[in-house]
Amino acid sequence: MGTLSKEIAIIGGGPAGLMAAEVLIARGYRPHLFDAMPSLGRKFLMAGKSGLNLTHSEPFTDFATRFGAAGEVLRPALEAFTPDDIVAFAKGLGVDTFTGSSGRIFPTDFKAAPLLRAWLKRLRENGLTIHVRHRWTGWDENGALMFETREGAATFKADATVLALGGPSWPQLGSDGAWVNALEKRGATVAPFRPANCGFDVNWTPFVRERFQGAPVKSVVLSFEGESHRGEFVVSADGVEGSGIYALSAALRDAIERDGSATLMLDLAPDRSVERLQGNLSRPRDKSSFANYLRKVTGLDGVKAALLHECLPKESFDDMNALAAGIKALPLRLERPRPIDEAISAAGGVEFAALDENYMLREAAGIFCAGEMLDWEAPTGGYLLSACFASGHAAGKGAAEFLGAI
Repeated sequence: MGTLSKEIAIIGGGPAGLMAAEVLIARGYRPHLFDAMPSLGRKFLMAGKSGLNLTHSEPFTDFATRFGAAGEVLRPALEAFTPDDIVAFAKGLGVDTFTGSSGRIFPTDFKAAPLLRAWLKRLRENGLTIHVRHRWTGWDENGALMFETREGAATFKADATVLALGGPSWPQLGSDGAWVNALEKRGATVAPFRPANCGFDVNWTPFVRERFQGAPVKSVVLSFEGESHRGEFVVSADGVEGSGIYALSAALRDAIERDGSATLMLDLAPDRSVERLQGNLSRPRDKSSFANYLRKVTGLDGVKAALLHECLPKESFDDMNALAAGIKALPLRLERPRPIDEAISAAGGVEFAALDENYMLREAAGIFCAGEMLDWEAPTGGYLLSACFASGHAAGKGAAEFLGAI
């Protein structure tokens, strides 16, 4: 296909914006991509520091349920660019993948940089023009995109624009949610942002805060409102964080907003029944200290023992049946989510009701939205990147079809 002459702007150089560019280039267009930062894909590269979980291998019927209230409206985009398509896409860039025991899919080298370098090289070679240090500030009175640059103000008149500006989590990486006002002026409805995949504050005693800050709590089952996950978390100076917490963070956050706090239940000994623990705790203590006795008969010491003292009333330690019950169902009160700029991702953003089926704003023809700036959320596990890729793919396809019709 020859080069088509329409002017196309993509604003945001993360995976959603780059995937929109991929689709538009494949259809013969030569888009311009603008990003406020000196380089692209900074949050993508940050994700690579923990292994770059690209997507998930579970059956698609299960996969499609991981996106909360937005799952049904996201589903067509997820079906059009599936986890299998993501694996094939990475393979096309020379990046092999493997599936871990949890079903998560990673590059074999666990790194983001090689994939991003190969992707940007291919996009540039096929006609993508990249403009860094261009902070988008909205539209002028003639409908041109306005940017702040190191050389001063600049404008770009586009026939179609794909916005992939991200949410407000990790603003130091380039996405800060500052675009909200500009889109609301164009008729978009934007749901308030809230932290997702986040930690929570706990009113620790000084002993726990000073002695166990940074301590991992491993091999526990975390439960809230009928949902349970086996995993681990970390005690922070302010509360708790980590994968086990993130898996339940949406429900915990919503409960705190509704009730003022939430009580997370911890099973500190998931491989022992309460009856076995009761039997173990009935053994004579002899002359051992209580800490040594607890470690010998239950295997709990260190941070787990500290959590027992933190969360149970003193009288529980005089009643071994109550202590066994506390080990199996330890109530940890969470006071509030950590600030959104610390969260892995965010809920809120452009509401899907403001978009048509092609991800175009209903009130602003030719303006498309994708990625984390949309009102959806998902747990970690490859789902966040999957939806960014899929929505970027959908917005790029929508933009191409719009341009072909004008």
